[in-house]
Amino acid sequence: MDKGYSFVNEGSIHTDIVQETVVKYNRVLNVGADKYCELRRGSVFFDKTMLISYTNSVIETAQKYICFSRPRRFGKTAAADMLNAYYDRTVDGKKVFTGLKISSHSSFDLRRNKYDVIFLNMQDFLSESSGFDDFMEEIKRSIIEDLVENYNININESITEILQETYRRNQRKFVFIVDEWDCIFRERKENIDDQKLYLDFLRNIFKDKSYIALVYMTGILPIKKYGTHSALNMFDEFSMENPGALAEYVGLIEEEVKEKCEQNHIDFEECKRWYDGYSFRKCSSVYNPKSVITLLRTGEFGDYWNRTESYEALKEYISLNYDGVRDIVIALMASEHWTINTGSFTNDMTTFNSADDIMTLLIHLGYLGYDIDKREVFIPNKEILQEFVTTTTSTKWPEVVNSIGNSRKLLEATLNKDEKAVAEYIEKAHLDCSHLTYNDENSLSCTISLAFYAARDHYRIVRELPTGKGFADIVFLPLLHSPYKKALVVELKWDKSAQTALDQIKDKQYPDSLKGISDGILLVGINYDKKTRKHTCIIEEV
Repeated sequence: MDKGYSFVNEGSIHTDIVQETVVKYNRVLNVGADKYCELRRGSVFFDKTMLISYTNSVIETAQKYICFSRPRRFGKTAAADMLNAYYDRTVDGKKVFTGLKISSHSSFDLRRNKYDVIFLNMQDFLSESSGFDDFMEEIKRSIIEDLVENYNININESITEILQETYRRNQRKFVFIVDEWDCIFRERKENIDDQKLYLDFLRNIFKDKSYIALVYMTGILPIKKYGTHSALNMFDEFSMENPGALAEYVGLIEEEVKEKCEQNHIDFEECKRWYDGYSFRKCSSVYNPKSVITLLRTGEFGDYWNRTESYEALKEYISLNYDGVRDIVIALMASEHWTINTGSFTNDMTTFNSADDIMTLLIHLGYLGYDIDKREVFIPNKEILQEFVTTTTSTKWPEVVNSIGNSRKLLEATLNKDEKAVAEYIEKAHLDCSHLTYNDENSLSCTISLAFYAARDHYRIVRELPTGKGFADIVFLPLLHSPYKKALVVELKWDKSAQTALDQIKDKQYPDSLKGISDGILLVGINYDKKTRKHTCIIEEV
C-alpha cells in the first residue's frame, strides 16, 4: 500500500510538503512517512539525512545493531521517523527525500524503501500499560497481529517464529526501529527483574536472527550492564560519552547553526555561548537542537531546557551529595573541569558506587559535557549552567546562593576600581565555600570564578588565556551587547602579594594582545594570605 507525497520548490531544504493521501497502514508495521513529513513542513528544519548513509553502510552486515542514545530534545524521535520513512517499503522515499542531502548519496536508491519496518515506541506502550506484564504482552500482540493481518501467518506460532516465517515467504528482511527503548529503566528504576526480562525479550527477537536487516534503537541511556554480562552485547553503542562515527548527528553542528543564524539575523556568537559546548573527537562543536530551533523560531535567547526537561532530575542526583558530589558541582559551576572515571557506571539511574557514577549519568542526561581524551566533565553552556543555578539555589546551597547574590556587586566594585570592596566580596565568597579545599591558586581561582557569576552575562570569561609572554589566570572579554566595554585581566597569587600579581601582568605583557578589542583594560591583582586568611586586591587601568 503506497502513500503519495508531492513537493513544492523541491530544491530547497525548506520544501513545502503536501500529503496527498493519509492512510494509517497499521500500528507498528510500515507506519509510513507522515511524522517525518510533518517535521519537514516545520518553519525550521535541519537536514540530518546523512545519518542514513551510515545505517546503509551497516545494514545486513554484522554491524547492523545500533544503539544511539542522547538526552531529551536532542532529535532522537525525529531521526527514528526519518529512518522509518526511508526504509518503509510502503513509502515513496524518492519524493519524501527530494532536495535533501541523502538523495545525492550513492546508497540512496540501493536501500530506499526495500524493507518491512517495525516501529516500536516503547514509551507509548509503557504509558498505556497497567503493569510490566501488560507492557510486554502489548508489544508482542501488536507485532503479531500486524503480521498475521498482512501476511496470513499462523497465529499459534511464537513471535520469533512468525517473524521468521514472514521472512521465509517474502524473502524480505525486517528493519526494527525502537524509540525510547530505555524508558523502563528510567520509569521503573527499581524493578530489576522486569528490566532483565525486557532485555531478554529484545535479545530473543533480535540476536542471530536471519530475518533482521537492521535494528536501530534510540533512548537516553546506554544499554544496561549486569556485571560483565550484557543481554544485548551485539549492539554497537553510540552515546554522549562517545558517539564515535555518529557524533555530528548527536545534535546540530556549528556550520549549520551558523548558517541559520545568519539567515535569521541572529547573533551567532551569543547562540554559541547559550547552546554550544558538547564536544566529541569527530565533532568539536555540537549544539542542543531543541533550544536552537526555539531560538530561530522566536528570535529570543532563553533557557529552554527547563521547559522540556524538569530540573527535578538534576536536583535529585546532585542533592544526594554522594562521595563529594556537592563539591564537584560547585567546581563545575565555577567553570572548572573535573576528571572522572566513567567505567563503573552500570547504565541505570539507581546504582551508584561513586560520585563518578553520578557525573556519568549527568553526561547521558545532557547536563554535562565530556572530554573523552582528558576524561573530564564540564558544564557545556550558559543554558545548562542556569539549570545548575536554579537547582542549587532552590535547594539553598549557601555557597552558591550567597556568591551569586553578591556577584553583581563584585563586578560593579571591580569596574569602579574599589579594591577594598572587591577584596571583601571575594572574602565572603571564600567563607561561603570554606568547606572546599582551599590551598593553592587553582582553588582560589575556583572561588573567584563562582564569585564573578554575574559577569558571565556581559563577558566571555577565559581561563589561562595565552597573552603576551605567558598565560593570564582569568581574562574577561566584553561581549558585543555588553554595556561594559572594559576588559579585565585577573592574576591570582597565593601567599605572596596583590602587587606581585599586578607586576606579573605587566612584566609578561598580558594586556598587549587585548589592545583594540575593548575601551580599556583593568589589571586586577588578587592575593590570599594563608596566615591572616585575608584577600587583598590592587586594580590599575591601562
